[in-house]
Amino acid sequence: MNIYRKELAILFVINNLINNSISPLIGRSIIRFGERAVLSCEYFSLIFIFLAYAVVESKWIVAVLYILDHIFFNFAIAIRTYFQKVGDPKEIAPSMAMGFTINHIAAVALPAVGGFLWSIDYRIPFIFGAFLSLISLIAVQKIRVK
Repeated sequence: MNIYRKELAILFVINNLINNSISPLIGRSIIRFGERAVLSCEYFSLIFIFLAYAVVESKWIVAVLYILDHIFFNFAIAIRTYFQKVGDPKEIAPSMAMGFTINHIAAVALPAVGGFLWSIDYRIPFIFGAFLSLISLIAVQKIRVK
């Protein structure tokens, strides 16, 4: 059991080092390619990452997927930058507060649902995640490109 703690600690350190060094590149990518392209890349990649989580059995591949998952999760900053571009400055703070509240509710409810689905078959939450990523990929195509 102790070896797994060490492996997880190493994974967390590697993940944080990689994500801290890549975050500025993500910001520059948003500036260069735009929010729609960056978010499309995120959701497209997450579809495959979630499906891979559902079928992969190698802990090393899962570790790589975990790091990739966190890298692509950081692409979500493009949602905020897009909102700042198109939103009324007076409505940004209350809208972001509402979004934070909705995300908090989802962060409490979805793990319970995911845990129930996991008890049926551990692959179901990952397939559901891939499905939600597909819906998000379709939705971000509505972002206006300037």
